[in-house]
Amino acid sequence: MAPPMARCPRLPPPHRARQQGRGGAGPWAPREAAAGGRAARRGRAGERGAGRRGGARRTMATAAAGAPGRARRGAPMYSKELTSKKRDEFEDILEERRVSSDLRYAMKCYTPVIYKGLSPCKPNAIKSAVLHSEQVQYVIKQLAKEMGESPDIIQEEATEILDEMGHRMQLGTVRFFAFTLSKIFKQLFQRVCVNEEGMQRLQHAIQEHPVVLLPSHRSYVDFLMLSYLLYTYDLALPVIAAGIDFLGMKIVGELLRRAGAFFMRRSFGGNRLYWAVFAEYVKTMLRSGYAPIEFFLEGTRSRTAKTLTPKFGLLSIVMEPFFKREVFDTYLVPISISYERILEESLYAYELLGVPKPKESTSGLLKARRILSDNFGTIHIYVGQPVSLRTLASGRISRCPYNLVPRHLPQKPSEDIQEFVSDVAYKMELLQIENMVLSPWVLVAAVLLQNLPAMEFELLIEKTLWLKGLTQTFGGFIEWPDNLCAKKAVLSGLTLHSNIAGLVDGHVVLNDKGVEDGAVGEIVFRHALAVLMCATYRNQLLNVFVRPALVAVALQMAPSFRKEEVYSCFNFLRDVFSNEFIFFPGISLKDFEEGCFLLTKCDAIQTSQQEIYPTDKGSGTVSFLSAMFRPFVEGYQLIFRYLSKEMKEAFTEKEFIPGVRNFVFQLLEKGSTQCYEALSSDMQKNALTALVQLGAVKKKKMPSGFTYNVNQEAVSKILDMFDARIPVQKPVAARL
Repeated sequence: MAPPMARCPRLPPPHRARQQGRGGAGPWAPREAAAGGRAARRGRAGERGAGRRGGARRTMATAAAGAPGRARRGAPMYSKELTSKKRDEFEDILEERRVSSDLRYAMKCYTPVIYKGLSPCKPNAIKSAVLHSEQVQYVIKQLAKEMGESPDIIQEEATEILDEMGHRMQLGTVRFFAFTLSKIFKQLFQRVCVNEEGMQRLQHAIQEHPVVLLPSHRSYVDFLMLSYLLYTYDLALPVIAAGIDFLGMKIVGELLRRAGAFFMRRSFGGNRLYWAVFAEYVKTMLRSGYAPIEFFLEGTRSRTAKTLTPKFGLLSIVMEPFFKREVFDTYLVPISISYERILEESLYAYELLGVPKPKESTSGLLKARRILSDNFGTIHIYVGQPVSLRTLASGRISRCPYNLVPRHLPQKPSEDIQEFVSDVAYKMELLQIENMVLSPWVLVAAVLLQNLPAMEFELLIEKTLWLKGLTQTFGGFIEWPDNLCAKKAVLSGLTLHSNIAGLVDGHVVLNDKGVEDGAVGEIVFRHALAVLMCATYRNQLLNVFVRPALVAVALQMAPSFRKEEVYSCFNFLRDVFSNEFIFFPGISLKDFEEGCFLLTKCDAIQTSQQEIYPTDKGSGTVSFLSAMFRPFVEGYQLIFRYLSKEMKEAFTEKEFIPGVRNFVFQLLEKGSTQCYEALSSDMQKNALTALVQLGAVKKKKMPSGFTYNVNQEAVSKILDMFDARIPVQKPVAARL
C-alpha cells in the first residue's frame, strides 16, 4: 500500500483506474498541481460576475400581487461560464478496495496534515472553551438577571446543551466506520468516482485557512461518503452538523457522535442560550481550524433531486469570525454528489404523496439491510474550487462596524451582511449545480416522461442521443459509460432502474405494477408513484435547462415576439418558480440573456434588435423544453385554481396539503388532468410559498403556528397569466 498523503503530500493515493470526465484534464501530475494550487485558487476562488443590469423591475407577478421589488446593492458574485470548461479527471476509489484488505485499510497509519500544523483539540477542551467564552458567559449573566435565577443554574443548562450537542470524535470509531463502510459501499455501488485534483486543492486549503465543506444533499449516504473519502485521502475528518433526530437511534447515534457528528435541534431561534452555545461551539471549532466543518446549505435532503433554496443560519455563523477579524480568511468548498440511482428514491416518492416519513431508528436501519442486494450504480463526487470568503467580501463588505462593538456582545447582522450571506449561499449552490454529473438514465427519464404511457425503444434511443447533444451544448456534465453505444447505455439504465421502467414488446413503459387491478384510487396512486420516481431523475436535467426552458415557455405565453414582452413573461415565470429552482438574486435580465444565448447557440431561436422568435429548425427544441416544464406550469395552475375557488377562510399548511392533494386526485380519477406531479407535497408547498412572496397570500404567525389568507383576486390574476397561452390540457401525450 502506498504511503499516506499526510506523510508525502505530493504523492497520489494508491493506484486506481482512471475515468475520464467530460473535457478531461489528462493524467494527474501531483508536482505541477501542488505548485499551481495556490495560484489556481487565487485565480478562480473569487470569480465575480459582471455588473448588475439596471435597478429593480416590477414584474408581471409584482403588478398582479402588489408586492414591491427591492434593488440589491453591489455587483453579483456569481456569473456562469457559458463556454465549455475543462473539468477534472475522475478516479474510482473502490477499485483498490475490491482487491485489498479492508481491515488493513481501516488500520492504516492515519496522520492527516492539519491547519498550520496545530495539534488536534480534544472534544472536552472545545466544550470548556465554549462554556467559559466571553460570549456565552455574557448571555448567561443576561438571562440570569432577566429571569432572577442564579448564573450557576443557567451555566448548568448550558453544560447540558453542550453535552447533547458536542461531538466526541475517536479514531477507533473512525476506523470501525472505515472498515464497515468499505464493505457496504462495495456491495451497494459499482464505482465511487472522485476528482483527485479537487482533493489535492482541498488538502492545500485545509493547511492554509479554516475550511467549510458544503456538499449537496440527496441522501443519508452524503455525509458518510464524505468522511470515508477524506479518510481515504488522509485528510482531516470533518465535524458534521447533524439533526437531533439521529440521537434517537440507539448505538448508531453515539457512533455518529464519535465519528465527528455534532447535533443541532431543528428549531431554536427563540432560545437565546441555545443559540449562543451552538454559535460559539461552531465558531470555536472554526477558529481552531483543526478540522473542516461540514453542513448542508439545503438543510435537509432534497426529495425531488432539485436543489433546495438555501438556509442561511449556519452559513452566517461560520462567516462571523471573518467579519470580526478573528480569522484572516475562510475557504468555502462546494461539493457536488451525484447518484446514478438514489437509495431513498421510493421512500421519497411515498413521502411526496403524503405517506409519513419513517422516524430515524436503529431498527429501521437494520430493516433496510435488504437494499444491500440491490445495485445502485455509480456515485460521482466533484470537490469544487475552494472559494475565499475574503475575496468575495473584498469591495463588497465593510467590517468596520464590527470594530465598534466588543466581540462578545451579540450583534444583529446589518442588512448588507444579510444580503451578502444570501448571495454567498446562492453562489455555493449554483457552483454545486454546475458540477453535478448526469448519467444517460437522466436523459432517458426526461424523454420517457414526455411520451407516456409507452415509447418505442428505437425512438427512445434516437431521442436520447439528440438530448445528449443538446445537454452538452447547454453545458451539462454528462458521464457516458466508456465504449458503450447508445443502445447499450439506454439498456444499462433500464436494467439499473428496472423498478421504475422496463422494456415490454419493443416499448419502454413505466413500471406501475398492480394498476390493472384494484380501485381507481389505487391505480392513480401507483401510477403517481412511478411518475414521481422517474421525475426525480428528469429533475437533475432541469438544473441545466431551466433558463433556456423558461425562455421557451415565455415565447408561448407572450402575446408577441417583442423582446420586452417575452422578457416580462420570463421574469414572471422566474418569480413564480423561484422556490423550485435556484436563481441568483437580482440578475433576472442576466438569466434571460443566458437562456437566449443557449437557445441561439443550438439554432432554436433568432434575435433581432426588437424581437425574439423560434426558427423552423429549432421548433422541436422549443417544444421539447416547453413540454419538459409543462408539469410545473400545469401543477401550479391546478394549485392556484384550488386556492382561488376552494379556500375562503384562513387555513394552515396542514389543512392545505391534504386539501389540494384530494382536489388533484379527483381530477386525475376523472381524467380531467394528467398532471400526476401536482400530487407532490413539494410542489404544493413551493406554490404556496411563491404566492406568499408575490403578495397574493398573506402569512401570519399565530401561537399554534402559521395561518394563510388568500387574496382571491390576486391569485386569479396570476392564474390568468398562466392560462393566457398554456391552458390546463386534456390527457394528451406530449411528443418531441
